[in-house]
Amino acid sequence: MKRIFRGKRLWSAIFAAVIGTTAGAQTVFVDQGTSWTDQLRQGYYTQDQGSRIMPIAWMRALMHDGQPFLHDALARYGYLPLPGRGETDLPVGFTTNGSGADMAVGMTCSACHTREIDVNGTLYRIDGGPAIVDFQPFLKDLDDAVLAVLAGDAPFDSFAEAVLGAGASDTDKTALREEVEIWSLRFHTLIERALPDPPWGPARLDAVSMIFNRLAGLDLGKKADHWVIADNIAVADAPTRYPFLWNAAKQDHTQWPGFSENGNELLGLSRNLGEVYGVFGEFRPVRDSGILFDNDYISKNSANWSGLKILEDWVWDIGSPRWPWALDHDLAKDGEAIFNLPEDDGGCVSCHGKRTGEFRSLLHSTYATPIKPVGTDERECQILERTVKTGILEGAKIPLVGSALGAEAKAFDVLAISVLGAIIQHSTSLTSSDAQIGLQGMSDDASALTRFDDLRGAFPVEGMRPGELIAADPDAGCAYEARVLDGIWAAAPYLHNGSVPTLVELLKKPEDRVMSYTPGPAYDIDAVGMARDQTVFDHVITLTGCDDIASGNSNCGHDYGTGLSEDQKKALLEYLKSI
Repeated sequence: MKRIFRGKRLWSAIFAAVIGTTAGAQTVFVDQGTSWTDQLRQGYYTQDQGSRIMPIAWMRALMHDGQPFLHDALARYGYLPLPGRGETDLPVGFTTNGSGADMAVGMTCSACHTREIDVNGTLYRIDGGPAIVDFQPFLKDLDDAVLAVLAGDAPFDSFAEAVLGAGASDTDKTALREEVEIWSLRFHTLIERALPDPPWGPARLDAVSMIFNRLAGLDLGKKADHWVIADNIAVADAPTRYPFLWNAAKQDHTQWPGFSENGNELLGLSRNLGEVYGVFGEFRPVRDSGILFDNDYISKNSANWSGLKILEDWVWDIGSPRWPWALDHDLAKDGEAIFNLPEDDGGCVSCHGKRTGEFRSLLHSTYATPIKPVGTDERECQILERTVKTGILEGAKIPLVGSALGAEAKAFDVLAISVLGAIIQHSTSLTSSDAQIGLQGMSDDASALTRFDDLRGAFPVEGMRPGELIAADPDAGCAYEARVLDGIWAAAPYLHNGSVPTLVELLKKPEDRVMSYTPGPAYDIDAVGMARDQTVFDHVITLTGCDDIASGNSNCGHDYGTGLSEDQKKALLEYLKSI
């Protein structure tokens, strides 16, 4: 443990020296505990995890609406500035890796898990909070910008000069065009087939579908098809809100439907590697018969294993944000009593109270995260039943974990094989010093080689219902995890699909909740959530009610506390602000 701590401190010092101070004086950094230092914050904002969207020189050469694509450091999509950074055109959460012409731009976890809210013109930064960003137009605009480059000789020549420099040879230009055409074919196929209408809107995305689409659609096909299996890409129409990261590592289950066991570094690595695949990490399994595997999962895998280890360490340090405004502590005490009432009396403690969860490690304990149906939107569960063609992974099997994949399989099982295979191969490799770092980092309380049985829980395979999605009663509906509510005031919109903009609305009966809202950073202290009037974005999220519970946008369900009196609700809200 001392070795790990020293490494964390060293990385923090390096990042602090390189980046310097953070955002300007107008930004207030909310108190998130003494463990969350400015040095850790800087590392969290920029630590690479292996994502490679495209060469950074390409993105800098692209144009959007007559200006360079990166002219505002992507602020138009809600991404946050990072003053003092050497790469001034990249926001919080966008990283680079590689060198020279191979240097690529990608994303790290802080892009989606850093929040800034606006109260009367003052900006409050909340690290680990669900980002208020609009990812879908970023993807669409990037696709359009590359298509525009390929639309004629003049735009391509301008692009090529910016990438290659003046006087580049025709041979180099031809090679660049071929690279761009292949990139565009793959990316455009994904964007054209996956992006939904209506869009997800700011603060939401369908992350699970996009991971399935990215992996099964772009990585498993034939070389002649540029590894694309277009039919494996489906519309990503189950939007969810970005989760908050404080306590995320401590839950005994994670992901909204609770399909992944959690609570130690091995399980955390499986969670984070799946994320890397989804945000354009390079992954291409290769058939390669060996003693344990019929596929090579790591030779063509851009995951930054040591970076993932560092980020997971830091997630443990992110504390829940403290309410930065005045509190009525007497009222909050009354609210705590209401919180602790039985469920039938409108209380919250039976699902959201702090209880010790499943045993995962000798070094850490977890919080119990019950998984139960509460009558909310069911689309998220439905997409977990998707099947895809397995392509290069047909017949793939992880030793001791599940059975071989057929020509078609659940997308969930394909993801499981791709994640678990890479982790096991990486951790047992004798050829990489980086692999040994990963192996040591995963040995919480025993040798990692004796703990791979943990990975069965990370991704249940062999056709199991992930995380017991449907409870004991198959007619009960889709089940989701119930998290500990520390810092819940900073996590709007609410319900797993972000269909309720404030806690005040959540305490109304479903039929009385608003049927549309505009997401954005303007914050309402009284309603505890997104303000009615927003200026940064003009996207309106239109919702359905209990009559269309699988739309992806239903605000039905979770009617706990809706029968409380107005005074009781006020007290409960004051308590929820205080934790």
